[in-house]
Amino acid sequence: MRHVALLRGINVGGNTMIKMEELRAMFEALRFGNVKSYINSGNIAFDCVGSPQVSKGKTPEIILSDQIEAAIRKTFGKTVSVMVREKRHIQTILEGNPFAGQFESHKQMHVLFLKEKLTAEQARLLVELTPSAERFQAIGREIYCHLPMGVAESFLGRGQFEKKLNLAVTARNWRTVEKLTTL
Repeated sequence: MRHVALLRGINVGGNTMIKMEELRAMFEALRFGNVKSYINSGNIAFDCVGSPQVSKGKTPEIILSDQIEAAIRKTFGKTVSVMVREKRHIQTILEGNPFAGQFESHKQMHVLFLKEKLTAEQARLLVELTPSAERFQAIGREIYCHLPMGVAESFLGRGQFEKKLNLAVTARNWRTVEKLTTL
């Protein structure tokens, strides 16, 4: 089954630098096949033969995330959050965009990938903390972000999701999400 791993915060602003060639080699060492990367910011598509056994209430995707995070710690000595999705789910994300047709550029539209759905308290805080010029919609384990003024000074750009909602996320702009379906 084809999956996409989305690594949080690597090769951005000179922090947590990991060469894509070395990262692909690590994925191959984990016995994943057909490993492909897209741009330098931690988008890796890979084939996984079979599905990890669900244990302790963890989904196969969380088990894969945990496995990849552990391998990154061991191989590179870095702690990196990893969100994994079945590749076919990426198309569902594109089709489920609540802001479809309401943005002018891929730079205005982002998707935040979470390991798990927001709790009721996190969802309440998201609504409460959303600036009036920005729109966020949580659907499943993704948060769609429409940022008409751009990302730099937005709630997303200032890193408020992790601080205020106490959760790890990784963001991708709309063009990158579209590209993930082709890897």
